[in-house]
Amino acid sequence: MILKRLILLLFLVTPVSLAAQARVVDTEDWWLSPGVLGTLVLVVLVLAIAVLIIISRLNNYINQLNHKKQLRQKLAFSQYLVNLDQGEIDLILEERKRALKYKLSGTELGADGGAVDERGLIQNVTDEPDNPIVDEKKRVAESLETPPALKKLIIFYLGAAVFWLIFGTTVGQYLGMKFIWPELDSISWLSFGRLRPVHTNAVFWGWASLAMFGLGYFVITRTNNTNIYNPKLGWYALVLINLAVLTGTLCLMGGINNGGAEYREYTWPVMGLFAMGLITNFWNFYKTIANRRISEIYISNWYILGALLWTMVLVIIGYLPFYQNGLGETVIQGYYMHQGVGMWFMTFTLGLIYYYLPSSLNKPIYSYSLGVLAFWTQMLFYTMIGTHHFVFSPLPWWLQTVAIVFSAGMFIPVVAGTTNFLLTMKGSFHQISKSYVLPFFLVGVVFYFVGSTQGSFQAFRFTNYIWHFTDFNVAHSHMTMYGIITFMLWACIYALLPRITGKEPHQLLVGAHFWLAFIGLFAYMISLMAGGTLKGLGWVEGLPFIESVVMMKQYWVSRAIGGSLMFLSHLLFAYNFYLMVRPKTTDLNTEVKYGSGLKETPAYA
Repeated sequence: MILKRLILLLFLVTPVSLAAQARVVDTEDWWLSPGVLGTLVLVVLVLAIAVLIIISRLNNYINQLNHKKQLRQKLAFSQYLVNLDQGEIDLILEERKRALKYKLSGTELGADGGAVDERGLIQNVTDEPDNPIVDEKKRVAESLETPPALKKLIIFYLGAAVFWLIFGTTVGQYLGMKFIWPELDSISWLSFGRLRPVHTNAVFWGWASLAMFGLGYFVITRTNNTNIYNPKLGWYALVLINLAVLTGTLCLMGGINNGGAEYREYTWPVMGLFAMGLITNFWNFYKTIANRRISEIYISNWYILGALLWTMVLVIIGYLPFYQNGLGETVIQGYYMHQGVGMWFMTFTLGLIYYYLPSSLNKPIYSYSLGVLAFWTQMLFYTMIGTHHFVFSPLPWWLQTVAIVFSAGMFIPVVAGTTNFLLTMKGSFHQISKSYVLPFFLVGVVFYFVGSTQGSFQAFRFTNYIWHFTDFNVAHSHMTMYGIITFMLWACIYALLPRITGKEPHQLLVGAHFWLAFIGLFAYMISLMAGGTLKGLGWVEGLPFIESVVMMKQYWVSRAIGGSLMFLSHLLFAYNFYLMVRPKTTDLNTEVKYGSGLKETPAYA
């Protein structure tokens, strides 16, 4: 009896799963699939945001032209006065004095009659007192008081992060060129198989992780109204993490790796160094929060500590030798790969945004409750979605289904978080024309919604069948790790460093950084999305693999162009970082001169 039940159970799980995976997917009306249509809508949304920012910038430029015109009119009036006699000048002055003494009676807009404003004194009218149109936030001249030891620690973390960003994306730029000129070199340690993990791991564990830690140190101390528990621990962790990335890079280029495990190509001794740095910083953060001088724990601390706890568990599970054979390794790989992005980079960065976005806008976060909802639903749904990378694989069908269901569940934290951020920005969108910090935040928030939602769409079986294992997946990964994480980190860095150093880069350089990165990313992801879709459809129709490679060449050219723009933006960012931290005593809060000789102070949110 027991044997029959076991046989029945095996029949229900394995054969049915294999039979279900052998089914043929109809691709005749592929573009009508909900996942494809949803992705198209999301791409249009990104375009709409770009148009919004461009229109805002043009409007600001037009306002500047109008301002110059008014100055010219004043100059012409002054010259006119020179030619008048004393009596005519006195009459004009008397008229102006009467105009200055004129006061509103208070009934122009509130009386029973119609609205009257004969002198044109009223410019804007609103019936939303909680959302004033004129609540512009100008750049704050004074710096935030930061202990010198903490300031130095933050700058060194961010400096190391900038170094690994330049190094990692230099490797990425070289790899992009090899797609077009595969015969570029014949050196083993410069081969694609070795350099690709060098690129991904350098920007993951070097750039993003160190930048998050550096920004996190300020958030932890600021939100808990206390000093860092032990600055020396922060320095130890900085050395350990940099040593891990440096050693891992040399090992990967020498052919020493962890096999085919994506994003965990570092061998366990190398990743052990990173884990030690992670644990050291976790203890430093935790003790700082425990020694806080206020009773409440701000939600940023939830996200930061949650990310650190999950990642310690993740690294241990990902590198344990148990269950790492055969399909067990595939299951662990899906778990590690997606948890690394979602529970480390995304969760930690969201914690940073919950502090830097409202503080930059000089207003509280819109809803603490929405933040708590987003936190706990992220903890719930993100932990089980990794297997959606292996739909139609030999893994059990029920496990794939669970991953798809939990991927759809990610709509809840994504919508909650995006709503919270956008409503926090409500009433301050006019600052887009005056600040380059806000566009970085806005693009990061929009990509948080677009990239995460598109990932849920891609988890559906049909879209996964078409897109997965094609270049579309590369576009998606850059949409998230670059569009979300990197843009948000840039926003936080530009918001923080001028406040703790008192030095700012030229607004034009920050703007050039933004547009090069945004346009480059858009060209990069659109080209690979289009090419990846055609490649997937070609495979379904039986197109030989080599023909799909030849077909992709034109899209790889677009990818290389977009990647080059992104790389140039990184060089500008590195120079901007230098301007913000350079050891000069000259005050950088100087006025920016425009071509006409007019002067305006750069406005940062």
